[in-house]
Amino acid sequence: MTILHVEHAGHDHVHREGCGHAAVPHGDHIDYVHEGHLHRAHDGHFDECEIAGHVPHTGHDHAHGEGCGHVAVPHGDHVDYLHDGHRHATHEDHYDDH
Repeated sequence: MTILHVEHAGHDHVHREGCGHAAVPHGDHIDYVHEGHLHRAHDGHFDECEIAGHVPHTGHDHAHGEGCGHVAVPHGDHVDYLHDGHRHATHEDHYDDH
């Protein structure tokens, strides 16, 4: 999984434990949910946490949705669901890793 480096410009708030935003484990880092975006610390600034390309999550029989038991995370124009240490997003007839 390749994560794009897209700096979130003009972001003065410092995300960390207790900052008031939901912390979401994501691979080797922590994302913070802020104003419909997912931010991650990177070299003294914050980036939008976006994955490069289309990464289908195969072998996923569970249907995500309201009441599915997984944490829903607003992400741009859709909702990701935390599942097995990563985020899943509905895409056509399958889920993608986000």
